[in-house]
Amino acid sequence: MVTIAARFNGPDHSGNGGYVAGMLGAEVGTDVVTSTLRIPPPLDVPLSWEHDSHHDGELVRLLTAGGAVVGEASPGGFARVVPAAPGADEARAGLAAYKGHLQHPFDRCFTCGTARTDGDGLRLFTGPTATGRVAGSWTPHDAFGGDDGRLDVPTTWAALDCPGGWAADFTAQTMVLGRMTAQVLRAPVAGEPLLSVGELRERDGRKFATDTALYTRAGELLGRAEQVWIQVDPAAFH
Repeated sequence: MVTIAARFNGPDHSGNGGYVAGMLGAEVGTDVVTSTLRIPPPLDVPLSWEHDSHHDGELVRLLTAGGAVVGEASPGGFARVVPAAPGADEARAGLAAYKGHLQHPFDRCFTCGTARTDGDGLRLFTGPTATGRVAGSWTPHDAFGGDDGRLDVPTTWAALDCPGGWAADFTAQTMVLGRMTAQVLRAPVAGEPLLSVGELRERDGRKFATDTALYTRAGELLGRAEQVWIQVDPAAFH
């Protein structure tokens, strides 16, 4: 059995999409994983894993006590080129331009919520630096380091999550994560100065395709993701 602790929320009453997708990704355990969320992930309730081997590798599902599929994951692959690393000036400008300080659909989001304090939420803020592109500088708080000082897989996926939503502009429409394909090349170290970037690739009605990446200031790629965001009725998540 497993639970999603309430602190790992996106919207107030459901799990952070990147964090839950990363839980699924860690359970699959391959280099690149595609996680799909089926319902808003419930917080602080018992959930269970289901493993199913098939021709493409292992399929993992996260289930509620009643058998509803919260999400599923399997080995994945990338379709696009990773976003280029932002320079220090771009990241500084993006951080200063973060729109979430003025308008935020989920201001207690574990990743990008402005109402979360240091060490409680990640406080990873990315603002517009070009059309369809956001960037920001970010240093993970010591509270997120494990025994080895490194962020775990779900927390790293959470860090790769919200910059995609901001690239698609949360202030223009409310969205939640539907699907995320991610790879962690090296786990970030708590206290390590990093650069975050997100890009909007395509919009198709209520769906937004975005890409994100996390770099060191020296330009080392630590992780990357491709995402599908779904526009939702904000009343359904408050």
